[in-house]
Amino acid sequence: MIITITGKPGSGKTTVGKMLAEKLGYKFISMGDIRGRLAQEHGMTIEQLNDVGMSEPWTDKEVDDLLKEILEKEDNLVIDSRMAWHFAKKSFNIFLDVDLRVAAERIFKDQRPDERKHSSVDELLCALEERVRNDSERYRKWYGVDVCDLRNYDLVIDTTGKSVSQVLEEVLVALSSNGIIENKA
Repeated sequence: MIITITGKPGSGKTTVGKMLAEKLGYKFISMGDIRGRLAQEHGMTIEQLNDVGMSEPWTDKEVDDLLKEILEKEDNLVIDSRMAWHFAKKSFNIFLDVDLRVAAERIFKDQRPDERKHSSVDELLCALEERVRNDSERYRKWYGVDVCDLRNYDLVIDTTGKSVSQVLEEVLVALSSNGIIENKA
């Protein structure tokens, strides 16, 4: 089974994905980490890579081709990716939503090395709003899909005000009630 997780920055995709994979005994793959390494290889931040991606498709194509290859060869995966739901033939697709101010507060505490450093939560909030717009426009342009259309997903969880363990529990209950896993809660 392939389980995809996407959502807004700072919603807990990677943390929940890793915990879910461990709980199920699945392999966890973060396409965001792969994009981050790609950005660093090109001497860019992820924001700069995303900006280039607005006019040059290679920034997404390279990573998405790798994703397609993984999906053809492997099973029992939890994939943190904006586009895995689109490329996976049979998958359970999760979208984690979050209030962007809360996301900015979460991310500000633990800023990643592949992202531009921000001096305040407000500055980071503006950057997150731009990133969500950029992602949405880029995927609509290159793939003709709306990653923010919640109808694309089997499960939508607003993680604002929830602990990681609460979100994980909601995911496990949904997977169990949809017959995807035995009750693992």
